[in-house]
Amino acid sequence: MTERTSCVVVGGGPAGMVTGLLLARAGVEVTVLEKHPDFLRDFRGDTVHPSTLTLLDELGLGEKFHALPHSEVTAAGFPTEDGGMMKLADLSRLDVPHPYIAMVPQWDFLDLLAESAMKEPTFTLRMSTEMTGLLRERGRVAGVRYRSGGTDGELRADLVIAADGRWSLARREAALEPKEYDCPFDAWWFRISRGENEGDGMLTPRMRNRRFAVPLPRQGYFQVAYLSPKGEDLRAQGLEAFRENVVEACPEFADRMDELATMDDVKFLDVRLNRLHTWHREGLLCIGDAAHAMSPVGGVGINLAVQDAVAAATLLADPLRRGGVTGAELAKVRSRRLLPTMLVQGLQRLLHRTVMRPVMAGKRNGPPPAMIALLGRFPRLTVIPARLLGIGFRPEHAPGFARRAQEPA
Repeated sequence: MTERTSCVVVGGGPAGMVTGLLLARAGVEVTVLEKHPDFLRDFRGDTVHPSTLTLLDELGLGEKFHALPHSEVTAAGFPTEDGGMMKLADLSRLDVPHPYIAMVPQWDFLDLLAESAMKEPTFTLRMSTEMTGLLRERGRVAGVRYRSGGTDGELRADLVIAADGRWSLARREAALEPKEYDCPFDAWWFRISRGENEGDGMLTPRMRNRRFAVPLPRQGYFQVAYLSPKGEDLRAQGLEAFRENVVEACPEFADRMDELATMDDVKFLDVRLNRLHTWHREGLLCIGDAAHAMSPVGGVGINLAVQDAVAAATLLADPLRRGGVTGAELAKVRSRRLLPTMLVQGLQRLLHRTVMRPVMAGKRNGPPPAMIALLGRFPRLTVIPARLLGIGFRPEHAPGFARRAQEPA
């Protein structure tokens, strides 16, 4: 069976859903394909940064978003070797409507976007529908092959947007290969209970005796990333060794590590940092992790993916309404988003080199002493990393065609 739409978006994550919503509000016929039956995946990126919160306000979804169960991170800091705490980024100093990072289950965020998008007559969301290949015609991508419910089909389109993540099949089918950058660690995610006022509002990585852990405060629990040297198989070392490593970094968790019953309670993330040189082929555009996988440092992956989506919809809505998109028009998306992506990845690589690698090598138990001294002497400087973390280098705003009045919660 062959069908047709103007734009098919592969992947129903934040990048894909924001793209679909904005294009539909522009009157573009758009279909989003999501291979899973729902959005319920644990340990996905759950951070929604101030710039994305502003975007949601512009889309008329701010009130509905803030009605979702969430926690708020207003600052990030590091423990110092003398037992103190050094605030690195003070988001409360930002002059924005929402000066914090909202921690919200990604499935709630995606459900909110899907609910709003499905009000648009030109929007279609197909769950349990997996792209299996690309259609080509006269030297350009002309749509996708898909499988749904055991049935194969074809969906022809003027444009395919690959928003299917760091292991993107659409990217691979288009013979686009990202350049990989060195990343010294992998992440092991788990959740553990949290006291009522424990860790409120502060993101505090823990570094001690070669161990590195990042507890993210959530409602009723911590979502913890334990970082290990790249390629190290912690499963092979066993559950008890893993518990001991976590307690070495986070002694306050010693009384609750039995909440981890097996290593199946720990989810592995193969951390990648990469970027495509070219983000498009004729008829296809990669955005989000499909164009540039980000390190989990700063939790900025969702923010960058959403910014890509806004830029793509803003630049491509008119060409899609006219009935076709040229390669030159697709290249404009990369041109607009490349510098912010490179700068963020450059900062992440700097932190890998100056913080993560020395800590895991046993050379330090915290950030560089020069950084501690500078921020200790000039605490107002904490607004600079806060702005880089919370807003980024080129925040995108909703185009006029996508803006709506606030929907009541």
